[in-house]
Amino acid sequence: MPDLFISRSLDEIRFWSRIMKEHALFLSLGFAPDDKQLIDEAKQFIGVFEKIEHQLSAYNIHTNPQVIKHFNNHVYQAATSIWAFKRKVLGLILRCKIHSNNYALLVDHTSREAAYFANRLKELNEGKLKPLPKAIIKENVFFLKLMADHAKFIGHLLDPSERKLVQQAREFSHDFDQLLFQAVDLESMSPHSETKPILTRFLDDNRTSLVALRNFKKSAKELIEECKIKSNIHPLLADHVFREAERFLYIIERFEASLKKEPAV
Repeated sequence: MPDLFISRSLDEIRFWSRIMKEHALFLSLGFAPDDKQLIDEAKQFIGVFEKIEHQLSAYNIHTNPQVIKHFNNHVYQAATSIWAFKRKVLGLILRCKIHSNNYALLVDHTSREAAYFANRLKELNEGKLKPLPKAIIKENVFFLKLMADHAKFIGHLLDPSERKLVQQAREFSHDFDQLLFQAVDLESMSPHSETKPILTRFLDDNRTSLVALRNFKKSAKELIEECKIKSNIHPLLADHVFREAERFLYIIERFEASLKKEPAV
């Protein structure tokens, strides 16, 4: 399935390279002016992923699979490098070596995404294209945690006077925490949980809550862009978390389509 390998590889790189570039920007903006070395390191990663985005234009579905495999390896190195940088920053924050406007949970959050990106490229190069039931659950655990984190970040970055929006963010945080706990329970039950009806309901429940969160993020993004709400949320950050919700929804729909093709077990 060379075409699927190529299309999946380019899709992952196109989406996550932009996310990594934006992470580097957000981190650079959150450091204190005295932390010039960290600011410079973060800015270097902006350049690294901008270059990868530019290189993407040279590849398409007709590119030799070996060339794509080599490109995946190149991007994998960039993803692991920014992961290491994020973990270093997290360690500095936790040891009170630096005082940053970046929450520790936010830095950890971005490092998990870098690790996910690197792992996806590794799996693709190993020929793992078809999701297995256990992998579907694991992927949902990852994204449910991201969505719960997003709700918490939004709640903390909104102005306290935006009481209704803050409360909505808290409710989404609670909802996705509960979905995450259910997913972790389901993951521990594998392989007994690997039945088509259970997985179908699992994905359906997640999709229902995700659509509501995606719509909340979309509304918040538009209000921020129009300067209609008070917050410390950068418009790019609002768009960033909205795109990640859209990505999770796309992945759920892809998993649901793959289950429909499989016989019940």
